[in-house]
Amino acid sequence: MNILYAIFEASPFAKSGGLGDVGGALPFFLNEEGHDVRVVMPKHDTIPGKFRSEMEHLFSFQVQLGWRSQYCGVETLKHRGVTYYFIDNEHYFKRDSLYGHGDDEERSAFFCKATLLCLTHLERFKPQVIHCNDWHTALIPVMMKEYFGDHPYYYDIKSVVSIHNLKYQGVTGRDFLGDVLDMANHAAARDHLAFGDAINFLKGALLYADAITTVSPTYAREIMTPYFGEGLDGVLRWREDCLTGILNGIDYGEYDPARDKMIHKPYSGDDAEGKAFNKSKLLEELSLPLDKDVPLLVIVSRLTEQKGLDLIAHIMEELLYKGDVRLAVLGTGDWRYEEMFYYFANRYPKRMAVRITFDEALAHRIYAGGDILLMPSKFEPCGITQMIAMKYGTIPVVRETGGLRDTVVPHNKFTGEGTGFSFANYNAHELLFTIREAAGIYASDRAAWHGIQKNACAADFSWRASAKRYSKLYDGLCRKTKFSRSQ
Repeated sequence: MNILYAIFEASPFAKSGGLGDVGGALPFFLNEEGHDVRVVMPKHDTIPGKFRSEMEHLFSFQVQLGWRSQYCGVETLKHRGVTYYFIDNEHYFKRDSLYGHGDDEERSAFFCKATLLCLTHLERFKPQVIHCNDWHTALIPVMMKEYFGDHPYYYDIKSVVSIHNLKYQGVTGRDFLGDVLDMANHAAARDHLAFGDAINFLKGALLYADAITTVSPTYAREIMTPYFGEGLDGVLRWREDCLTGILNGIDYGEYDPARDKMIHKPYSGDDAEGKAFNKSKLLEELSLPLDKDVPLLVIVSRLTEQKGLDLIAHIMEELLYKGDVRLAVLGTGDWRYEEMFYYFANRYPKRMAVRITFDEALAHRIYAGGDILLMPSKFEPCGITQMIAMKYGTIPVVRETGGLRDTVVPHNKFTGEGTGFSFANYNAHELLFTIREAAGIYASDRAAWHGIQKNACAADFSWRASAKRYSKLYDGLCRKTKFSRSQ
């Protein structure tokens, strides 16, 4: 099956977070399933020169956005056997960062329309499915029906939209509908994109796409409720029959302690001796003392409210005061959390270390040297940090939400089953009690702890399982009658 995978970022070309990981991994594994998956993304100025020099120019054309006529070039290269198309326009994409610009909505609209227009110029490739990701590509299903609904080339192409984080939706002023999209006279578009006094790109995709996916089964159920629905729960309930939760995966070619060249010493995930060596070297690197009976808690995260850091803030004093744990933090984000971690690291320099930076190699060393990962998220569509940590024998303590609930099996002290520890309510002391439960087992029952590590390391979160589920979705979608915007 021919699949066009539309995404705003994909590793190793451009990456700001988990979306880039998905864009760089899932198309490869879908190709392994026998599909011809091709990725389309912007030609960001931040793409490394070594890749830019390999790109081949294919063709160019003009894209009309309201009164604007913009140049669009299309360039291509192959990476890991996957064909990538890069939409080139320096006005929109010659920026020093992927997001955070005042015209992000216009940049998204240009990318979506350029993606659809470039298809008729491609030789020997016509997609049966266009798979869109998050709000940046959400206008593709809208435009495909509003601009090209009667065009024979596009009529039988299906569309899928994947929600990676519902919090980000692409909301902008109503005048955008006419000024940029030239849809002011399209009654269906006015209705489906309307969001109070604004328009909402993602809402449009949810109403126009043939299928909707999100990145874990639990998150798919959660977003149909007002608490998690971010104002779109009603739309999602209305389209519940088209909504599927498919868990993200991780690439074990990149995250495997037995082959990881970024850590101090390769080891199998449940190898206590190898992990102990990595822990001792990490503590030395972080200037923290080594005590074999004191667990090293780690946080590798964006430092934002979503990640449950308010809970961490409430228990920091209780957690560190007794000195029966160590804590290492790596990440960047909101200044209030950065300052909080700096404060406690200065207050307890022999119990806590903080690195406010993005450092991929250090992240790998923390996964290898840590004992317990803290991930008490307020909400978590999927999360990959807990999956990586388990592969490295670092046991997660998580809140039971979204993908955390789907991936971490709570430890059962009677049967020995389980891959981590979890708590249900968004409550600081539930988190503290759960940390103490995990730390207590680490300190007093090393055999039980090694059993949990063995379970965690054996858990399979490879992309292959996810790719098979997407393959099944595509196959079923192409067998169905085309979704009508009048439904």
